[in-house]
Amino acid sequence: MSHLISPDQIDRIVWNQHQDPFEVLGPHSFEQDGKTSWIVRAYLPNADAVWVVRPEQREEYPMQSVHHPHFFECLLEVAELPNYQLKIKEGSHERVIYDPYAFRSPLLTEFDLYLFGKGDHHRIYEKLGAHVTEIDGIKGVYFAVWAPNARNVSILGDFNNWDGRQHQMRKGGTGIWDLFIPELGVGEHYKYEIKNYEGHIYEKSDPYGFQQEVRPKTASIVTELDNYSWNDSEWMEKRRNTDALAEPISVYEVHLGSWLNAASGEPAKLPNGETEPVVVVSELRPGARFLTYRELAAKLIPYVKELGFTHIELLPIAEHPFDGSWGYQVTGYYACTSRFGTPDDFMYFVDQCHQNGIGVIVDWVPGHFPKDGHGLAFFDGSHLYEHADPRKGEHKEWGTLVFNYNRNEVRNFLVANALFWFDKYHIDGIRVDAVASMLYLDYCRKPGEWVTNQYGGRENIEAADFLRQTNHVIFSYFPGVLSIAEESTDWPMVSWPTYVGGLGFNLKWNMGWMHDMLDYFSMDPWFRQFHQNNITFSMWYNHSENYMLALSHDEVVHGKSNMIGKMPGDEWQKFANVRTLFAYMFAHPGKKTLFMSMEFGQWSEWNVWADLEWKLLQYEPHQKLKGFVSALNKLYQSEPALYSNDFAQEGFQWIDCSDNRHSVVSFIRRAKDPGEFIIAVCNFTPQPHSHYRVGVPEMGFYTELFNSDSREYGGSNMGNLGGKWTDEWSFHNLPYSLDLCLPPLSVLILKLDRKKTAAALASSVG
Repeated sequence: MSHLISPDQIDRIVWNQHQDPFEVLGPHSFEQDGKTSWIVRAYLPNADAVWVVRPEQREEYPMQSVHHPHFFECLLEVAELPNYQLKIKEGSHERVIYDPYAFRSPLLTEFDLYLFGKGDHHRIYEKLGAHVTEIDGIKGVYFAVWAPNARNVSILGDFNNWDGRQHQMRKGGTGIWDLFIPELGVGEHYKYEIKNYEGHIYEKSDPYGFQQEVRPKTASIVTELDNYSWNDSEWMEKRRNTDALAEPISVYEVHLGSWLNAASGEPAKLPNGETEPVVVVSELRPGARFLTYRELAAKLIPYVKELGFTHIELLPIAEHPFDGSWGYQVTGYYACTSRFGTPDDFMYFVDQCHQNGIGVIVDWVPGHFPKDGHGLAFFDGSHLYEHADPRKGEHKEWGTLVFNYNRNEVRNFLVANALFWFDKYHIDGIRVDAVASMLYLDYCRKPGEWVTNQYGGRENIEAADFLRQTNHVIFSYFPGVLSIAEESTDWPMVSWPTYVGGLGFNLKWNMGWMHDMLDYFSMDPWFRQFHQNNITFSMWYNHSENYMLALSHDEVVHGKSNMIGKMPGDEWQKFANVRTLFAYMFAHPGKKTLFMSMEFGQWSEWNVWADLEWKLLQYEPHQKLKGFVSALNKLYQSEPALYSNDFAQEGFQWIDCSDNRHSVVSFIRRAKDPGEFIIAVCNFTPQPHSHYRVGVPEMGFYTELFNSDSREYGGSNMGNLGGKWTDEWSFHNLPYSLDLCLPPLSVLILKLDRKKTAAALASSVG
C-alpha cells in the first residue's frame, strides 16, 4: 500500500502543512483486478491503535501505522463504504467516531463563492461560520472560514483538546477553508488555528460566529438561531407597510450594562422559574451583576413604555471584550454579547419590545475594529480585513483598525452583517456609528499621516460606496426600518436615496443642532439675547436632510457633566432650563433621541461601571422631570403636526424668530393635513412676559395643550388659564393674534379648537 501515497504527503499532514487533507485522509477508492477496493487513512496524534468499523456489518478492520506512529491506513476489499466509523484506542480509553474526512462535499456552492467574491452574498452568514447540519444522514457541524492568505487552518475545541493537528481544514479556490465534523452540536466551544507561511500561529474566534464565551474568554460557541418562536408577526407586518418618516419616533438610548444592575448574589431567573447557576458578574463592579436580557425585558420595557418612547436604542450589543468600550470596539460582529445571556434571550427581549409596541434600534460599528489577538486584526497572518498601509488602516487616536472597504469579501462581511441583525433578531433599525470617520481619509489625521483618493481628494470613495450598498440592501429586504447616520460634517445627501446619489440612510443625527443648543443653554440667560442664532440657525439647513435631534451619551461623559449640570442658575432654574430644552426639541422638526438618565435629571456623568442614580427619584424635582418627559412623549405622539411633516418645508413656519431682546421664538408646525397645526412659543429666559402678542393664521380659541412651566412638572404654574381667544389684530404678517402670558423658561404649545370656535360663532350668529 505504501506506493499509493508519498512520504512527502504524509509529512505535510503530520506537520499540518497540507491545504487539502482530503487528498490524503479519509476513504479513497481504486480498481484492482476489476474490483473496487478502498484505502482509509487517518492521522490521529494521540492514538495507539485504530480500527475501521462498518456498523451495518458489525465488522472491524485494524489500521496499520506504516509510515508514522500516528498515521494509520487500512485496505478494505469492499465495493462500497458508506458512513464507516473509526474506533480509536488512546491509552486505556476507547472511543468511536465518524471520520470527518469521509464527508467530502462542501456545503458552499460555486454560486455562493461567486457571490461572495463579488461582495454580493447578502446572507453569507448562512454559509460561513459554524452551522449545525446533516450530511449523508449524520448530524454534525459544518465549519467554513475565509482566510485566503493562510498556509493552514485547523479547528480547535474541547472536542479535540484544542489540538490543531486533529481537524485540519480544506482550502477552496476562493480562500475559504471548510470541514464538517460529525456528531458535534450546539454548545461546542471552538476557535480557528491559523498558520501563515512563516509558521506563525494565530488562534482566532469565528468572524461569523453567532455566540462567544463571556469575556475575558474568547472562544466562539456553536449556536442555532432559527429555533426561537417569534410572536411579533403583527408588528412586523405593520412595519413593512408603514412610512417610518411620517410616524412619531422618540428614542430612549440605553447602555444595557449600566442602566440597572442586580445586587450581588441575586440569582438570574430563567423562563421556567428556575435560577441561573452562573451569573455574569462585572469584574470592575464588585457587589453587582448584569441583568440578563430576560430580566431587562421585565424591567426596561415597562419603564420605557411608561415614559412613552417609541423605540429603544441599544449601544452596541455585538460582542466586545472590554466593558469600558461601551460596546464600540467589536470583536464578534455576528454575536450578541453573552454578558446578558444567549441569542435566544436577546430574541426574547426584542420580541417583548415588539409585543409592547416598542421598536429596537441597535448601534452598528462598521467604521473600525480593535486589535485584540482573537479578533479580525491580522486575521490570516496578513492585513485581511484592514488596510496594510497604516495611513489608511489605523485610527491611532482610538487604537483601532479601519476596514478595507475596497475588498469585496470585507464589504460583503459588513453588508451581510447589517442585514443579519434585521433578519435573525427582527431589529427595527441601526444607528451607524462614526460615519464621518469612514467618509474622510484625513479624519483625525495630521498632514502626512493620510493618503488621498485617486482624484487627490480627502473623501473615502470606497466607504461611501459601501454605505450606499448597505442601505440599498437593507431597504430592499426590510422596508419600513430605520438606518440612522451619526455624521457630523456637511457631506451632502446623507439621508437621500441611493438612486439620486445619496448615501441611502433615512435619518441623520443633527449634530449641529445639538452643539448649538448645548452652547446656548449653558449660557447665563442674560447673554442669550446675543446668541439668538443658536436657536434659529438649524432651520436654515433643516430641509437638506432627514434629521434626528439627539442628546446622546457622548454629551454626558468625559467631563462634560450630565444634562442638568450644564444648565445655569439655581436648582429651580436648572430644572426649568432642562424642561425648556426638551420641549423645544420635541416641538422642533426632526425625530428625537434622549440618553438614559436625562429623563429624571441625574446630576453625575454617565458611569459605565455603575447603574443610574435611581435613588434620585425619591425627590420631587426628579420625579416631576420624569413625569414631564412622559407627558412630552404623549403630546408628541398625539399631535400629527409634531411628527408627520418633519421633512417638508411646508411643515414649519416661523412666526417670529427675531425677538432676541426677549430671547423668545414662535413658530407653526403643520401636519400633512394643512388644516391641522400647532403654535409653539418659547421663552428662553427666567423673565416672564405678560401681554406678549403672537400672530396666528386663523381666528378662534387656541387651547393651551402643553405648558412646560406647569406646577405638575415643577414649574411656577404661570400660563393662560387653558387657552386664549384671538384678537382681530394682524401681527407678524398673520391675520390674527393672541395676547399671551409667557411663563419663565418655558415652552407653550397651543392648538386651534375648531369645535369650540365653531360653537361660539354659531352662538354669536344665533
